[in-house]
Amino acid sequence: MKRTSLAGRVGLRLTLAMLLGVTASGLALSAQAMSYEQRQKLDLSEYTVTDPDASYFDVKARMALLQQTDNDLLQYNRDQLEPGPSCQQELSKPALDSVIRIPGYYPQPQAWELASEPLFDFEDTVSNLAGAYVASGDDYYADCLVRFLDKWATQDALSQFYYDRLEPQGWYSTESMMFAAAMAYSIVRPVVADKRPDAIERINHWLNTLAHQHSSIRGGDPSCCNNHFYRRALYASMIGVLTDDDELFQFGVSAVYSALSDMTPRGALPHEMARGRRASHYQNYALLYLVNIMQVAYRQGYDLFDFEYDGHTVDDAIQFALDTFDDPAALGDLATHAQYYGFLDDEQYLAWMEVYLQHREDPRISRYVSQRRPIDNRSAGGYVTLYFMDPTAQPRALPEPEEQQLATFEPDA
Repeated sequence: MKRTSLAGRVGLRLTLAMLLGVTASGLALSAQAMSYEQRQKLDLSEYTVTDPDASYFDVKARMALLQQTDNDLLQYNRDQLEPGPSCQQELSKPALDSVIRIPGYYPQPQAWELASEPLFDFEDTVSNLAGAYVASGDDYYADCLVRFLDKWATQDALSQFYYDRLEPQGWYSTESMMFAAAMAYSIVRPVVADKRPDAIERINHWLNTLAHQHSSIRGGDPSCCNNHFYRRALYASMIGVLTDDDELFQFGVSAVYSALSDMTPRGALPHEMARGRRASHYQNYALLYLVNIMQVAYRQGYDLFDFEYDGHTVDDAIQFALDTFDDPAALGDLATHAQYYGFLDDEQYLAWMEVYLQHREDPRISRYVSQRRPIDNRSAGGYVTLYFMDPTAQPRALPEPEEQQLATFEPDA
């Protein structure tokens, strides 16, 4: 086999990077980021699961508040969710028990969307049932969610997905299904546990097995270490809690260490800066998962919002992201200043902000979320305004724009 010259290999890498929207400076930054091998050497033994029944927010306290609040926005959000879906209809949906193979989004957006519809429907189902339970207080929806997940667990759904380093979309797509299921399940499990112990055992085993199987795939560069790593860390942290698995929980926490270590002095995440005109978008996209991981850990007694590592806290990444939203010149030479900002018009990408405001006051973040509330994300956090918004923060929703984008997540991130 003829070997490519060094110059040829570098040229090919740069050409490929340009095709993917990756800048040369982004490649240099990525080379400085924490490697997979370095991450494996982190000593995270102090992070152990302290309360397997703790969801990512205090469910009982929030439900009590929602029943008493006079906040118009929260009342509206609650009333919209309270009727809930038909359990019989949700249980009639087939589980995905065959090999999941999804084409790449950018080369085949229509084929990707068609193949992904059943996956999105799963995420909507678990999120909607959890939201209906919180809004109504009716155990019917909690029980339905457990029955729905038990059906998938019984059929060992999601365990078969096609993965190749050149065709990773099936691996990517199951990430969000897993944390959507885990986060919704964490909301309802305590109220159903005594009624359906066998189902609970099956679901726990299913989620734990899936998490270990899925996260055992390292992924290529940059999937080993970029926002997709944070997505895997999110399901690992939540499933780690649910199944009292310290190894998975620590896998989740390791993403926070990795991200803080990777940051530039101003808080840029190198792997996300490598996305060219979507650098600002992917900085935000990474925060969608990192903030949720930190919230899961917070509920276990670990305040990673105040945690500093290698001279950085998550606030650095957040303020840098906000700076680039206000003025793309804040990117400096890390990426083109001709940035794509369409994501700011889609509430799902702002879900992390609602969670973050529980820990910090930030007028810029408050301005963004006030334009989009009530905010929800079908997988990462669910109905976050209903679950997290301070009733004094905003009395009512602002008028909705005429058209609203319905994007879900960046598939080929």
